[in-house]
Amino acid sequence: MKDFDTDRFRYDGDKSLKLKKAPTKVDDLYEDNAHYEAQLRQQAAEIDKWQELMYAQNRCGLLTIFQALDAAGKDGTIQNVFTGTNPTGVQVYSFKRPTDQELDHDFLWRTWRELPARGNIGIFNRSYYEEVLVTKVHPEILTQNQRLPEKLTDDLDKLFKHRYEAIRNMEIFLHRNGFPTIKFYLNVSKKEQADRLIARIEDPEKNWKFEEGDVKEREFWDDYQDAYETCINETATGKAPWYVIPADDKKNMRLLVGRVIIDELKKLQITNPEPDEVRFKALQKLIPVIKGQ
Repeated sequence: MKDFDTDRFRYDGDKSLKLKKAPTKVDDLYEDNAHYEAQLRQQAAEIDKWQELMYAQNRCGLLTIFQALDAAGKDGTIQNVFTGTNPTGVQVYSFKRPTDQELDHDFLWRTWRELPARGNIGIFNRSYYEEVLVTKVHPEILTQNQRLPEKLTDDLDKLFKHRYEAIRNMEIFLHRNGFPTIKFYLNVSKKEQADRLIARIEDPEKNWKFEEGDVKEREFWDDYQDAYETCINETATGKAPWYVIPADDKKNMRLLVGRVIIDELKKLQITNPEPDEVRFKALQKLIPVIKGQ
């Protein structure tokens, strides 16, 4: 069995992340493509089993957040890891640029509306973390587009400090109400990102994935690295850990994400609901009725 020790990628506030030292590639967790597919199917079946138990128990939910730079593989990871999970128990939401309605509210408002129900796994493709990442790299978004009072944007360091605090408090609140949060940063190297962007340009069937703005954003690579490092260190807690997953190999990345989700689901102490003997006996009387229909 390959090394599936995911604790080395976990950040919960006990250690500080140095993103430049975090790996973007690890030894293969699969022997060949068939072995990878078999492991992925096994993980998907296990996630489905735990989600079904969580749905039956109806006491807690799980929020998973996927953050990454462009072309790191968020969409494919979500699709592959959760393939086979009952769609009635999974809620996926992809966050785009805030709408006018969303900008008329606080920066957490639009994500509150999409949180999972009890028994469900919520999946955020990007999230409220964009508001301490993109806005930190491009502070003009805050000062020109977000309609904030001027006194709040006079000191951006203070503004971001307060946003980190608000995020930590939100995730603690969710945990106390039965909704733990797992956060993934898919850590792709600059070279691998370039290769994937070029592949999207060269393949006409993948052109739709490419946005010209992605090229411009690569100029801010170091700024994004600093923003992610600070963000993760400021918001990593035991109740809502970050996992910095090597993303240069998509197969490894998906297997690691799947293993983390399974391990975190197991920590929820999910069990089948206790049998109700009275209801069980009452239901037995319906068997002959059904047979006679």
